[in-house]
Amino acid sequence: MPSPVIAVHGGCGTLAADLQSAADWAETRAHLAAALRAAWRILAAGGAALDAVEAAVVVLEDSPHFNAGHGAALTEDAAHELDASIMDGATLAAGAVCTVRTIRNPVRAARAVMERSDCVLLSGAAADAFAQAHGLACVGNDYFTTERRVKALAALKARAARGTIALASEAERHGTVGAVALDRDGRLAAATSTGGFNNKPAGRVGDTPVIGAGTYARNGVCAVSCTGQGEVFMRRVAAYDVAARMSYAGQTLRRATDALVLDVLSSHRIGAGLVAVDAAGNVVAPFNTLGMARGWIAADGVLKVATHKDVIDMGVA
Repeated sequence: MPSPVIAVHGGCGTLAADLQSAADWAETRAHLAAALRAAWRILAAGGAALDAVEAAVVVLEDSPHFNAGHGAALTEDAAHELDASIMDGATLAAGAVCTVRTIRNPVRAARAVMERSDCVLLSGAAADAFAQAHGLACVGNDYFTTERRVKALAALKARAARGTIALASEAERHGTVGAVALDRDGRLAAATSTGGFNNKPAGRVGDTPVIGAGTYARNGVCAVSCTGQGEVFMRRVAAYDVAARMSYAGQTLRRATDALVLDVLSSHRIGAGLVAVDAAGNVVAPFNTLGMARGWIAADGVLKVATHKDVIDMGVA
């Protein structure tokens, strides 16, 4: 039987290290570790990969340090519209929600869509109503607002007024959270959640809720959760592309993900990254930006987290 594995990301395009206090970086890493531990408790007890990725993403959605749930980006209208998805590699079942405004944890709604409806994707007010009808926690839209996102929106609007929006960093624009897992029964799963990009048009939907673009899992192959400019991920069917490279071209997980992130997506001159795990428990987290919040617990049971280049060993989970 395989050893369980969990990996998470908190989005590529991390701020430069000197643009945030040491205490803030430490708290960011602590929240990554908390997400990993929440998932690991499930996996170590013999639980399912699907439960583990949901648990990890819920922790990240509840953290103000990431662009998902509480702490999500603001649209051009200063509102929040959230997207999320989840996929079970054992059955290829999947669920997603997009442009939701009142669901505290969109990843929970994505799973409810997968398990309690005949749909894969529900959108907007209908998805909010579906979540409420199924007893999921709902909140006012202002619950998701943080001072950081208010400042980011103001900065991007100022750039737009000056005609310098193209110079905005990935950290100013984007952000996503996600998780991938392998359990003791060899099942793979992936989940992703985001607030989209700062100052996005109302109604815009990126790759996160699009199965095969931002999220994909298939037993025996891999589980993938992506972060970056969603429009390019959708055009490339990026998450599925990793599985296709492995299945049809015989590429390793490392080769398939490096080819996608470091070659193909870098050629579009966009910030991109992902976390992925294969059926053997190999974990990768490639990115082409200054940093990417990320972490994993592999077969050795050691918890590791990072925001920039250096990976911090936090000991046995």
